[in-house]
Amino acid sequence: MRRTRAGVTVDVVVIGGGILGLATADALQARLPGASIVVLEKEDVVATHQTGRNSGVIHAGLYYAPGSLKAELATRGGARMVEFCANYGVAHDRCGKLVVATSNDEVPRLTALAERARANGVTITDLTAEEAHEYEPHVAAIAAFHVAATGRADFAGVAAALARQVSAAGGEIRTGVRAGRATSTATGWRIETDGLPLNARFLVGCAGLHADRVARAAGQRPDARILPFRGEYLDVTGPSADLVRGLVYPVPDPRFPFLGVHLTRGLDDHVHAGPNAVLAMAREGYRWSNTSIRDLLGAVAWPGTTRLIGRYWRPGLEELLRSLSRRRFVSAARRLIPDLDRADLRRAPAGVRAQAVDRRGSLLDDFALVDGDRSLHVLNAPSPAATASLEIGALIADQVAESFTGPASSIG
Repeated sequence: MRRTRAGVTVDVVVIGGGILGLATADALQARLPGASIVVLEKEDVVATHQTGRNSGVIHAGLYYAPGSLKAELATRGGARMVEFCANYGVAHDRCGKLVVATSNDEVPRLTALAERARANGVTITDLTAEEAHEYEPHVAAIAAFHVAATGRADFAGVAAALARQVSAAGGEIRTGVRAGRATSTATGWRIETDGLPLNARFLVGCAGLHADRVARAAGQRPDARILPFRGEYLDVTGPSADLVRGLVYPVPDPRFPFLGVHLTRGLDDHVHAGPNAVLAMAREGYRWSNTSIRDLLGAVAWPGTTRLIGRYWRPGLEELLRSLSRRRFVSAARRLIPDLDRADLRRAPAGVRAQAVDRRGSLLDDFALVDGDRSLHVLNAPSPAATASLEIGALIADQVAESFTGPASSIG
């Protein structure tokens, strides 16, 4: 790392201090020994947004299209995440998950999901209703299957452990620093920041909710935009919490695998119902009151937004009504556990999912990377990105390493 009046010169700058950016920085240090790595995070601490506001589930890989990047990285990533947590003392377990059909019309979809899971190499156990009750005595199920590989992890704790590793290996994590425009130079990139600019041989964008903006600030023109979907939850307390032992999931609508209220008992032993999913009024819109004119105008201007709403207005309206009505929200949770008492369910902190949408109004389903000249941007990294973060980081590091055709002065 060299510091002059023209700025600081490093090998790689990673924009974004969530679990994915930190996993990438850690993998880069292993792949490029001696390289100078700097992570820029606009918040004062790492893992503030999606990493610190998710369900904490280590997914097994059953939902994703066979052969997709999601399926491949989730299956490997789950096992690697468990190993990482064990090695670095991060809270985790393999509690398993129950997926249930609550009506006859859901049984064919449950069967299809089971076939997809097996195609992805996920071991599942088919269950009758009576057998499902051995896992969750209060569940409403006419058929079900159990996924033993599903687990739970403190992903914010994983991010903190990765940050310590990056720093210990000589990397630098700059919090409270916002990355501005990135200009291509003869030797790489010049990235404007709140302080001295950074000069880097390679630029990696892992900016989550702002991934498309970071890519555009570096001259890319991705054919997709990030739309923020707020995931709303209810805390399940009192006697109702005792009705849930572990993780209980419905059969998802294949068009919207990220929708569907489920019940999860976390590592802290608290039970949550959710998420509901509504289009947020800001990219960091964790409440209805969080509104950004810039974000709203950007969403409205993108042609994919109106096409998405036009195509999926019915399920979107249902999600909106459930957001506004706790009675509807509780009713959705009761489909899984009928004995839940409405008085025991109350609003909980929400998260926001960064979902890339193309011009046609289609949701990008798989992980999406945008290659540039000496740059790589993660444009779409929805669930199971936290589960697969170590594998995604390794994939990015391999691609970055291929671009280093000649030794830099800071690389031995």
